[in-house]
Amino acid sequence: MKHSTLHKEPVTTALLLAAGMGSRLYPLSQNAPKCLTIVSGVSILERLISNLSQHGFKRLVVVTGYLENCIKDFLGTKVGDITIDYIFSPLYKTTNNVYSLWMAREIIDEPFMLLESDLVFDESLLKSMLYPNKIAVAKMQPWMDGTYITINQSQQVNGFFNDNKASCTMNAYKTVNIYCISLSSWHRIVKKLDQHISDDRINDYYEIIFAEMIADGSLSFDMISFDSKPWYEIDNIEDLAKAEKLFPLYNHTAAKTAYIS
Repeated sequence: MKHSTLHKEPVTTALLLAAGMGSRLYPLSQNAPKCLTIVSGVSILERLISNLSQHGFKRLVVVTGYLENCIKDFLGTKVGDITIDYIFSPLYKTTNNVYSLWMAREIIDEPFMLLESDLVFDESLLKSMLYPNKIAVAKMQPWMDGTYITINQSQQVNGFFNDNKASCTMNAYKTVNIYCISLSSWHRIVKKLDQHISDDRINDYYEIIFAEMIADGSLSFDMISFDSKPWYEIDNIEDLAKAEKLFPLYNHTAAKTAYIS
């Protein structure tokens, strides 16, 4: 499927998937969800809110589950110019992010940016991600695992992989788990999600949906490289230590202008 890369307006809605228990970060996740993990004195969530504020976002939808009240107490219903909406996933203990994404089907009906709750990244990296349909990626590094993509000569994704086969190819990149999704793409994704959930495949990753749709031509992403500035995915204590080396200091200026009093 071909799509126009010309969009007059940047997206102003973000969807954060934050329902998981963060078991690999235990004991840090014993009393707080993963997104409230402190990285060099500042939580992942505070960094994200500051980042979204700097880029003109007006709405943040958070899919909650584990210790949801911690997130609600932290954010409230509005941070600066950003309105906060919540969706509670009651099956967070037994489902994966495909179910969390499906939970957002009725509350989001606009283009949006999809983010995971374990990411820290330089604020400038979002600038190129504000228009649909884009995927954030990075060159393969030894510490990376999880989902990889391959691209064609037009810098568009032509395959999703969850094994090491992709990492052996010259055009393979690691997904950063940030996507910008158009409304038309979202409507098609929701149809696939509905089918997935009705088949009781609630413990899958949403990348399976994206992989199927890339393969059948019903979804298309342009790659945006995140190699120019630091970013890190924090799954465990070792990841946290590495992230703190990449982000030793944090500028609170933006956060102070848009943060909770």
